[in-house]
Amino acid sequence: MAMVVAVAVVMMFQSTLASRDMMVSALPALPSSAQALPCPLSAGWELIENVALSHKALDGDPVGGFSAVAYQRDQDRLWLLSDATSGYLVSVEGLGRLIRAEQGSLPAGRRLLLLDQRGSPLPMNFDGEGLVLVGDQAWIVSEGRRSHERRASLQRFNLSDGRLERNVPMLQAWQEAEGQGLASNKGPEALTQMPNGDLLMAAEAPLIQDRAHRGRDWVRLARFRPGSDPRPEPLGGVEIGPEGAAARQKLGLTELLAVGNDSLVLALMRSFAFPLGWSAHLRILQLPQVDSASAPPIQPLHSWDLLADGLPAANWEGMTWGPAMRDGRIPLLLVSDDGFNPLKTSWLYVLAPRRAPDCEPDRFSF
Repeated sequence: MAMVVAVAVVMMFQSTLASRDMMVSALPALPSSAQALPCPLSAGWELIENVALSHKALDGDPVGGFSAVAYQRDQDRLWLLSDATSGYLVSVEGLGRLIRAEQGSLPAGRRLLLLDQRGSPLPMNFDGEGLVLVGDQAWIVSEGRRSHERRASLQRFNLSDGRLERNVPMLQAWQEAEGQGLASNKGPEALTQMPNGDLLMAAEAPLIQDRAHRGRDWVRLARFRPGSDPRPEPLGGVEIGPEGAAARQKLGLTELLAVGNDSLVLALMRSFAFPLGWSAHLRILQLPQVDSASAPPIQPLHSWDLLADGLPAANWEGMTWGPAMRDGRIPLLLVSDDGFNPLKTSWLYVLAPRRAPDCEPDRFSF
């Protein structure tokens, strides 16, 4: 009898490992360019839905400060990451039903507190900014404050209990040191998963050693291979604006989102300058295959002014693909950060790519 129980336990353990390995290696289901991008590109984006997100979770606890968003199509479940110092996720169900007009609102969601490896709440210095879901795991990138106690990091959490499973240090050039590294509270903010399973991240603003570069501000990209590499590797940079704009206009790269092409991503740029207020631009970038120190920063293939397309002025921080629409288009979801201000609202906007009558299915040749 003892032998039978022991064998059963071993089989159960191996089954769990096999299942987890499959989840870890699962590749993202990304829409093609034809499903996800306007046609022609100049047609821009159509507002489908705008949803005011609840200030309270299902358990009544206050929530806000949403900095990233991810969508699970199979469960019709939306996950929102808060940049609160305590660190938590909020899961909300029913977005697909809302878009199909099968329900009238999005209910309050459940809050999942993020924990350390011992199961205790994270130290009060967490600032989660980017989110990628892989099976039952959440990869989260967080900002730092140029101190040993508050370092930027890439971490993996279990979605079932919120526990930390892995901590990945930043690239050496991104770490704080005299005259180099990420500026305080300036990234990384953007995280996405590429079709091959690699994670791609970006700093929000120039590194301290990059603040002057050919008269333009640019931010660095990094690629991480979850199954092999011990830490991320550099992958070029992206030009974001004229020199000094990152500080003067609070201009930064706040989110990345992969498209169903090995080297294509959308980049969300937002800024704030008084008295002009907020801006939000969406750009298409084609990534380099390898890093090259001599290569110039990546230039966008196309750019949209999302405020001109009907997006209200707000602190837009999160971006993901949503549930397929009846006409086959894949909507773009954007979430804003209310800054934990009770007088403000966190918004979820659903945008769909506009299609002209003469749209050609094979029009994209990036």
